[in-house]
Amino acid sequence: MNTKHFIPLDQLCIRYEIEMTFFHGLMELDLLEITTIEHGHYLHQDKIEDLEKIIRLHQELYINFEGIDTVFNLLKKIESLQEELSLLKNRLGLYEN
Repeated sequence: MNTKHFIPLDQLCIRYEIEMTFFHGLMELDLLEITTIEHGHYLHQDKIEDLEKIIRLHQELYINFEGIDTVFNLLKKIESLQEELSLLKNRLGLYEN
C-alpha cells in the first residue's frame, strides 16, 4: 500500500508532544482509524484535523477519551441535524414561491 497520504505515528508523537499510548487509547474507542502498513502505524492526512481537536479537548479541557467520544458523537449529530434543517428549508422554499 502506498504511504503517500499517510503520516507515521512516531512523527505525530514528536510534532504534538504526545505518547504512543495516546494513540492506543484512541484506537480502543475507535476515535481515530490507525492504518498498519508493513510494521508501521500511520494516520491518514485527512484525519489530522480530528487529531488536533482530540488533543485540544484532552490537554486543554482535560476531557478523557470516553468524554471525547461523546463530544464527537454529539458533533456528528449536530452536523446531521443541520444538514436536515437545510434540506427542509430548501424544500419549504419551493412551496413558498
